[in-house]
Amino acid sequence: MKNSDQLEKDAALNIAALMAAAARTAPKTRGIDNIQVISIDDEITRAKIISKMRDIAKAENRSSFERDAQSIAASPVIIAIGVKANPAGLNCGFCGYAACAELGKTNGICSFNSIDLGIAAASAVMIASSFHIDNRLMYSIGRACLDLGLLGADVQQALGIPLSVTGKNPFFDRK
Repeated sequence: MKNSDQLEKDAALNIAALMAAAARTAPKTRGIDNIQVISIDDEITRAKIISKMRDIAKAENRSSFERDAQSIAASPVIIAIGVKANPAGLNCGFCGYAACAELGKTNGICSFNSIDLGIAAASAVMIASSFHIDNRLMYSIGRACLDLGLLGADVQQALGIPLSVTGKNPFFDRK
């Protein structure tokens, strides 16, 4: 027999897998899959992310990182979605450069990579919301994951999505 706490944790873990699938199958620029997805469901990795978020809060005077670190402490699972830096080859100029080759020389980020990340993250949170799993997109988690190298060296942008199954969404109405 499972109690409510275990059933709710299982639900969050199951939905995390569906969120990863939604991020993977989301539409991408020119059909090029630059998306990386990880699930953080262990105490050690979550503690590292929280610690990194607190370090960033102090070092950069960003109180929102501390607030976010507190709100994810009880999250049974966090999804992080990143996008590899890879110019789309469209020479569109959205990034501020006339051609992708110029962007590549600066180690800059292709605008379409950012768009792909947004579509993948939106697809993932739609799944969580459809199953009534509390969630919130957090830049702060993505930044901590990047700083820790959790998504790989070629990923330059990331967002984190903590999940919660409680009586009140811990990611909203925060101080």
